Amino acid sequence: MSTPAGTPASTPPSGGPDYAVVVPTLGRPSLDACLRALADAEGPPPRRVVVVDDRPLQDCTPPAVRVPEELRGTVEIVPGCAAGPAAARNAGWRAADEEWIAFLDDDVVPGPTWAADLAADLAAAGPRTAGVQGRVSVPLPTDRRPTDWERVTAGLADARWITADMAYRRAALEEVGGFDERFPRAFREDADLALRLLDAGWTLTTGGRRTEHPVRPVDRWVSVRTQAGNADDVLMNRLHGRDWWGRAGAPRGRLPRHLAVTAAGLAAPVLAATGRPRAAAACAGLWLAGTAEFALARVLPGPRTREEVMTMAATSVLVPPAATAHWLRGLLRHRRARPWTAARPRPRPRRPGPAGNGRTRPERPDGCPAPRVPSGPPRLARTGRPVRPGGSWRPARAGRGRARPRSAPTLSGPPRPSPALPGRPDRSLRRPAGNKS
Repeated sequence: MSTPAGTPASTPPSGGPDYAVVVPTLGRPSLDACLRALADAEGPPPRRVVVVDDRPLQDCTPPAVRVPEELRGTVEIVPGCAAGPAAARNAGWRAADEEWIAFLDDDVVPGPTWAADLAADLAAAGPRTAGVQGRVSVPLPTDRRPTDWERVTAGLADARWITADMAYRRAALEEVGGFDERFPRAFREDADLALRLLDAGWTLTTGGRRTEHPVRPVDRWVSVRTQAGNADDVLMNRLHGRDWWGRAGAPRGRLPRHLAVTAAGLAAPVLAATGRPRAAAACAGLWLAGTAEFALARVLPGPRTREEVMTMAATSVLVPPAATAHWLRGLLRHRRARPWTAARPRPRPRRPGPAGNGRTRPERPDGCPAPRVPSGPPRLARTGRPVRPGGSWRPARAGRGRARPRSAPTLSGPPRPSPALPGRPDRSLRRPAGNKS
């Protein structure tokens, strides 16, 4: 159930595009700056701004959102049940009914002409254009070299189809089922959606609007935590094949090297314990060389301060085994994931919208919506075979094997006896009991 921060407008702005803005948030203070910049942007304002509260379920207090005066009566707050950004964005766009949905992160700052540029981007979109990406820039310090985390964040400027600023057509989202909620982090869920739309025959373009993505403050262990994305890469391989990297324009990363370094580090003590000192020394040397190379590759481009060097040295030891562990976890968790096909998914119930349109969505025992997984044509739960269009089925009778009909229907007249099974008498024409004539 949504908690409106005001009454939404009933009609889109005159002369402007019919669009809504969806902003998932974890309650970060940067949300206020995002809404302030959105309100100050020149151009037609959005018909609706949906803020999806994706904080943990234990935090039941309403988020402290400072709604600018220009957006009062437009902002609505929708619960996201802490199911991840993919589920939060699904909850946001399903709570709106506009033709276009513009997704923004809560830590971005739209440019001063963002709304006008968005209107121009949407006006130039063709009928089969599913989405228009904004141009994201990451401001870096000018008085020193960027740190490792700042360089990682700067990579967003060259990323394709990221939802930090991405406008999607509602019809395209409905056709492919929205975001895949099996992606629990802000990682790969946007690339997965883009690839599914391209496979379904839609096109994606880059517009002219600009958005700034500041580098948010983090602790020194953030590089270890981000290795959880290796499990999402496994799911991408299952869904789109091993060539999805090139199609999505994503860098391959260092996973093969992390696997080799971790294997060498694990093999060294095992070989030493089994009385093979030379092999153990060789594996230890490989581990040391791989770890040192990784640390130097991160330290040399940076500011090389004492704190940065110590952070890179410590995390360079922990990142390879963390990446390996998350990769193995992904292999186990997504071992039964089926490849994505461009078949149109079956319609699914939708979450109730703020206007009270009566749409529903299945819920988990904790009261939150169940994860939504885009799928292909419907299949029988018992056999796994696809249901033919327009066909029907009924449960099998109790007992062993399949029940055989005693008669086959004809176009006219009484039922025609079915042939007897081999080795069994034909009882379909048996004389009724009590009739001895």
